[in-house]
Amino acid sequence: METCAEEVQVKLLGGRSSPFVLRVRIALALKGIHCEHIEETMNPKSELLLKSNPVHKKIPVLVHNGKPICESMIIVQYIDETWDTRAPFLMPKDPYDRAIARFWAAFIDDKLLPCIRAVFTGQGEQCQKAVEETVANFPILEEALRTNLCFLGEAYFGGDGIGFVDIALGGKLAFVNALEKATDSVLIDAEKMPLLSVWMDRFCEADGVKEVMPDPVKLVEFICATRVKFASLPAAN
Repeated sequence: METCAEEVQVKLLGGRSSPFVLRVRIALALKGIHCEHIEETMNPKSELLLKSNPVHKKIPVLVHNGKPICESMIIVQYIDETWDTRAPFLMPKDPYDRAIARFWAAFIDDKLLPCIRAVFTGQGEQCQKAVEETVANFPILEEALRTNLCFLGEAYFGGDGIGFVDIALGGKLAFVNALEKATDSVLIDAEKMPLLSVWMDRFCEADGVKEVMPDPVKLVEFICATRVKFASLPAAN
């Protein structure tokens, strides 16, 4: 990655297992931006995190020239706009296309991620119900990808190259794959969603992505250990 005086002031506060942090790491890597990664333990939360994100107190936080930016997809858009002379360009130039990209990113965060989170935290029947709800959302993305591939001839949601929507969904792939192993479930069926399955492989093997993907074995271990903790918590009334 290239380094310049400005980029020395880029810091990412996050955790290696977080799919939200991974979104930001992918955007930085694709743009070739050097970043100091500061590992956040979360228990207890560091003073730097509490100071940088006093509202939500969550990772990731990007600190650029001393100014914090929070929320993963807001950070991704900030990166694209701040380093707007560097390819790849993550957001479309056309206003309508940008609106569509934001729509699908919002769908992923508002509809898909709560289901994935419920699989992560759920046990028994609750987990199985969450698996079914998660599986029901992926065909919608399969159809959106079909439009790009079949009608536009594009390999990614973002066109010929990785874009905003690809990062929104792709940042979750390592976590989803590990969650399938940890829960012995199938969330993305390759036979039922062949285009999405091929897109997953293409995305994960792309330059700038494969270098920052977390260790799959360690991620499965993290998910299994965290699920044990969830299982030991008293049931909510």
